[in-house]
Amino acid sequence: MLRFAESAREAGGRALIVGGWVRDRLLGLDPKDVDVEVHGLDPERVEELLARLGRVDAVGRAFGVFRVSGLDVDFSLPRRDSKVGRGHRGFDVAVDPHLGFEEAARRRDLTVNAMGFDPLTGERLDPFGGEADLARGVLRATDERHFGEDPLRGLRVAQLAARFEMTPDDALVTLCAGLDLGELPGERMFTEFRKLLLKAKRPSIGLEVLKTTTLRRFFPELEALEGCPQEEKWHPEGNVWIHTGMVVDEAAKLRDGGADDEALMFGALCHDFGKPPTTETIDGRIRSLGHERAGEAPTLRFLERLRAPGDLTRKVVALVREHLAPRQMIGGGAKAAAYRRLARRVGEAGVSLELLERVARADALGRTTEDALAGRAEDLDRFLERARELRVDATPRPDVVLGRHLVERGMEPGRKMGEWLRRCREVQDETGWEDVERIIRRVMGE
Repeated sequence: MLRFAESAREAGGRALIVGGWVRDRLLGLDPKDVDVEVHGLDPERVEELLARLGRVDAVGRAFGVFRVSGLDVDFSLPRRDSKVGRGHRGFDVAVDPHLGFEEAARRRDLTVNAMGFDPLTGERLDPFGGEADLARGVLRATDERHFGEDPLRGLRVAQLAARFEMTPDDALVTLCAGLDLGELPGERMFTEFRKLLLKAKRPSIGLEVLKTTTLRRFFPELEALEGCPQEEKWHPEGNVWIHTGMVVDEAAKLRDGGADDEALMFGALCHDFGKPPTTETIDGRIRSLGHERAGEAPTLRFLERLRAPGDLTRKVVALVREHLAPRQMIGGGAKAAAYRRLARRVGEAGVSLELLERVARADALGRTTEDALAGRAEDLDRFLERARELRVDATPRPDVVLGRHLVERGMEPGRKMGEWLRRCREVQDETGWEDVERIIRRVMGE
């Protein structure tokens, strides 16, 4: 980076680190993403200088964005506006290498993202008061005239508010309320939700921003939670929206940096999507019978709208469907076979009982009952202990009896073999046996 900045200066330009890197550094965080904005040099000259560092990636080149193989840095040229069109030598007409830093930064979404840093001199450029806003914990639009150029900025406000525990000012709330998220690609929205859920200690802050800005209206599965009451005995905290915010915050405490964190957080967010259509008052009590299975369809709709990856969707749907199972099994005195069957069911979606238990624990602690406030979930402790004893906590036990074993006994492939395999699986789940011949003999009555 310094080598390029020096080359840019020698060529009559200036390379500045901009955006989130500057913000995170001021917050005392370890910045990961590096964005460099190059001023005063034509696109061709920038590309020529970058070629000295390695192979220049052509992706984004027409828009004045360059990447160099082996460097995790985005190099870009300042843009005058968001309109797209072809200009000199195929570059976007909005690219303006000679635009001043202040004018270029004016088009950034928030003041905290509109700062620059000169790596050669150590100078920080802050024309819109981003550092002061960071200190005050306030999110403010850099320029109200340009904020609405990308509706995704509304979701970005929510995730940044959650990640840095900041509050959007009144003007920003109004700007966000006027945005239309309806035409945004799902993949872009998924990225913002993912950051909100995986990077914030208290994701509920971001959810509340979606409510305050009225952007929650674009996600009817979330909107429906607000008006859904719960039985006070089990949920003294209030309605399902309040509970969900508490659950995602509890789930955030259970993240371990592993591959399951994404499913954990989306599972926590979606776990009660089935309550609005199932909640009714029965004999004076608020009940949501069957809400776990009723939650499958709205969870699918929500994740499909976000174009979430298929494997994540399968996991989250399984977590929603089974999130009550761990506590129900302990309460009902479930036998070993029930644990094996549950492990098999969720395992088909790539979910372990350990992950399911984490979602159930977040659900149990995300309320204001006496046990929850004390951080107690003893039934889930017992559930996990039993799952570990049976060696099904991480992965379900694979089928011991396979089709080839039955073929060796003279059975032809077909429907009858499928029935025999199902019965062998049942015996395996009931007994825990791993001896092929012993299982087959039991099924055949030998």
